[in-house]
Amino acid sequence: MERITHFISELDQLVLGLLILILGIVAGILVKLFLFKLLNLYNSKTSPHLVASITRHMDKPLSFFIPLLFAAFFLALTPFTPEQREFFRRLIELLTIAGFGWIMLQLVLVAQDMVRLKYQITKEDNFRERRLITQLQFIKKLSILLISFITVSLILLSFEPVRKLGTGMLTSAGIAGVIVGFAAQRSLANLLAGLQIAFTQPLRIDDVLVLEGEFGRVEEITLTYVVLRIWDNRRLILPLNYFIEKPFQNWTRTGSDILATVYLYTDYTVPIDKLRKELERILDGTPLWDKKVQNLQVTDAKENSLELRVMVSAASSGIAWDLRCHIRENLVTFIQQHYPGALPKVRAELGQEQ
Repeated sequence: MERITHFISELDQLVLGLLILILGIVAGILVKLFLFKLLNLYNSKTSPHLVASITRHMDKPLSFFIPLLFAAFFLALTPFTPEQREFFRRLIELLTIAGFGWIMLQLVLVAQDMVRLKYQITKEDNFRERRLITQLQFIKKLSILLISFITVSLILLSFEPVRKLGTGMLTSAGIAGVIVGFAAQRSLANLLAGLQIAFTQPLRIDDVLVLEGEFGRVEEITLTYVVLRIWDNRRLILPLNYFIEKPFQNWTRTGSDILATVYLYTDYTVPIDKLRKELERILDGTPLWDKKVQNLQVTDAKENSLELRVMVSAASSGIAWDLRCHIRENLVTFIQQHYPGALPKVRAELGQEQ
């Protein structure tokens, strides 16, 4: 009979304690809603983008974390037995660590939103912006990795068997470190290469590169690889240490503007001055030219043709490509229509047999 009475008493304590914890969780939810309401009222006009970012990223983690804090405060008011109180204390502690790690991860995303808002990569002259966004992406991924690792480590170390296991493993840490080092040397090399790329910046987000016979823009830089979006929307994926060990062309390393060249091959009879005037007319009639550089020169005299090089400037590599095609098409049409005899030809002299 005593055992039944004791069981009923513990059950009553458990139910009453759970009700108190639920009351604390509800209080935490109400406080969270009230804080967000105040935040929206205070900052909706002065900093609407910050409020929007916080609301988008922090709503769920704070809805999880704040009620846990109130549950921890209300735990002292519960009539739990010592065993029950210890169980719920440990449970709330583990969930609080996980919730705090979640908050830190979302704060990284809020910081990213604010940096991207201030430094717009979509504008024409975006050299500084691309530099900062490249560093931001690497720091964001590294921060997420470190926060996740620390959070999981704190959760695991809160268990006594795991702590004992970790203490025992310290004696063989040197051997394990050597083994892991050999096994992960490629990954570590990529991570160090990513750190070097983020701060020395041989390439940045949205840079135009030519490598492996391909032309494209840097779309993404992760902790281990770079994604290059090729001109026809294919993706070329290369490890980070590729850009440390091998040469490649970066057309936008020091700025977005670029010189565009067009080569034409004509007969020796082509009127060079007429072509220069036609080039001026073509450039004056297109918005693709930035009006900085304009030049047409004979760069080589081959056995059967002249090599003409047109050099013009453009605001970006994409515009330069369109400008080259525009100039090439119009100059070839001009020669065809006005000087067809100046097109490349092969001369041969035929003699009569004696």
